[in-house]
Amino acid sequence: MKQLTQQQVQQLMMLHQQGQHDKVIQQASSLIQDYPKEFILFNLLGVSLEKQGKLQEATVAYEKALKLNPNIPELQFNLGAMLYAQNRYEDAIKHYQKSIQLNAKFVEAYFNLGITYQTQGNFEKAIDAYQQAITIQPGFYEAITNVGTIKQLQGELSEAIELFQKAIAIFEDAKGHYNLAGAFRNQGNLTLAISHFKRAIELGANEPDFYSDLGDALWHDGQIKEANNFLRLAVEKDPDHARANYQLAVFLYDNENYDEARKHFMQSKFEDFQERSLYCLYKLKRFDEFYQQLQTLIPVKNNSPFLATLSTHYAQNFNQEDLYQFCPNPLNYVCHEKIPELVANNYQLVKDLLHDIDTADIAERKQSRLTFGIQSSGNLFRRQESSFQQLADALRLMIKNYHRRFSNESCEFIQAFPKNIEFSSSWFVKMQKGGHLSSHIHEDGWISGAVYLSIPNQNATLDEGAIELSTHGDNYPKMHDNFPKKTILPAVGDVIFFPSSVFHRTIPFQADKERICIAFDLKPEVK
Repeated sequence: MKQLTQQQVQQLMMLHQQGQHDKVIQQASSLIQDYPKEFILFNLLGVSLEKQGKLQEATVAYEKALKLNPNIPELQFNLGAMLYAQNRYEDAIKHYQKSIQLNAKFVEAYFNLGITYQTQGNFEKAIDAYQQAITIQPGFYEAITNVGTIKQLQGELSEAIELFQKAIAIFEDAKGHYNLAGAFRNQGNLTLAISHFKRAIELGANEPDFYSDLGDALWHDGQIKEANNFLRLAVEKDPDHARANYQLAVFLYDNENYDEARKHFMQSKFEDFQERSLYCLYKLKRFDEFYQQLQTLIPVKNNSPFLATLSTHYAQNFNQEDLYQFCPNPLNYVCHEKIPELVANNYQLVKDLLHDIDTADIAERKQSRLTFGIQSSGNLFRRQESSFQQLADALRLMIKNYHRRFSNESCEFIQAFPKNIEFSSSWFVKMQKGGHLSSHIHEDGWISGAVYLSIPNQNATLDEGAIELSTHGDNYPKMHDNFPKKTILPAVGDVIFFPSSVFHRTIPFQADKERICIAFDLKPEVK
């Protein structure tokens, strides 16, 4: 039997190194006819097919190579990578594990195994795999970064920041600073977030995400002119970039530039762009266009609180039937209760929360709707202070009970209620004398609420400092004043839940004592 020569192999290797993959595929396929038992030919064929994006053909080539010799760890690894690229995660894991069994020091196999577990959401196994890679290669900054990313997803922001900083100390790159900036942003530290977003831009100036997220952070820090510049630069870098167009549109929308905002929403095709575009039409009083688009959206979007807000307001505004039955009579789903954990032990948890709000390093977020007050940045329930974690746990239990109470209701708001009670956002609001928050909804929420930690004394009216909930607000155009509303004056230790589609505002108060609450949103997890 003829033997494959070293010269033939070297020629294929040289062509591969030169990037001449067509020639590798052609020559390897020809040689396989003469040497069908040579696994190296199948491996080189697979590598070149992979380079050309022919994943299924590459998979077949690697499988044939492994049938000839299953004891080559690199072959097991290559097949695992192909299976992962085709979303065959369990099969990929098996081959990564086999490659590790054959070579216990195969650091890349541990890393790819970690990525696969992370993709599946199996974070503990992912961290174990990454830690194995780091043990073998302590300077493996990519693995350190990925552990930091998981810690950030788990809300362990201090650990995430420490890991991102460690990775940057090993190798400083744009992505590392971008990750670190995001963690600081979630922690509520806008100053450090902005600093690292800027450093990411210095090291990787052509990434639209860097410009867009810097612009968004600057906006929430009250630096409006600079925010506008960076948000527009992001779109200039890539006019088709979905997220950059969306973030610019939200900025324009908040600053009442509805015509331009709508253009960027439609360009973005991102998240709830259709609802936000519809909002722009309504604000512009282009009611005929609004109604036509509303009718188009209703059959295909059965679970949008924002669409419910718009549809309900239009129906009540023009005395028509509400075509969107996401949450009929939303004020019926308002809930006002006392949180047992807050009033226990002489309100000790309230005292702890107020202490942490006053002393924790949490940046302010500039809020155009808030008068004589401040709002925190970041997500409080992802911070490490035990008071915030205790409150989050108490709220999870109350929200589950709330859902059980309405479980027989057939509307989508209840039937598609978030299964996992994880808070997409949470923040504190502190108001002083004369303080109030103008009417708004939480476009990104499903159910929203507020927990009350300090309530000013009543002065002129019984409604001072109360929360008003309604189907009208946010200066929507209105044809009459006959919109239902509900006014609730909370006490310390109370919580008020309501569908995120409901408008709410704070009635101004004149007492000297601060009004302090923690607000939150949750929504179904997006797969």
